[in-house]
Amino acid sequence: MTDHWLRLYTSEKQKHAGKPLYEWLLETARNLGIAGGTAFRASAGFGRHGFKEESFFELAGELPMLVEFIASAAQIDSLLDRCAQENLRLFYTRTPVNHGITGL
Repeated sequence: MTDHWLRLYTSEKQKHAGKPLYEWLLETARNLGIAGGTAFRASAGFGRHGFKEESFFELAGELPMLVEFIASAAQIDSLLDRCAQENLRLFYTRTPVNHGITGL
C-alpha cells in the first residue's frame, strides 16, 4: 500500500487554539480520520529560530518537536489544508511511502 509520510516541525512552546501546537495537530489529524500520529521531542536542533539544546538549566518548552503521520494522500492534503486555513506557518516534509506489517 502506498501512502504519504508527513513530518511537521514545531517547538514545544508553540501554541494554537489554547493548547500546544503538537497536540492540536494530533487532535486535528484524528478528527480528519487519520489512523495514527506521533509527536517526538528532540534533545537538540537548529533551524530558522536558532539552535536549541536540552540541558539541566534549560527552560521548558524551548525544544524542537516533530509530529508525523502516515496516511492517504487525500488525508494528508486535508490536514495541510486545515493548517493553511488556521494560518499556521509550519515547515514540513512529505514523502510517498510503502508500508506493511511484518509477521502476517
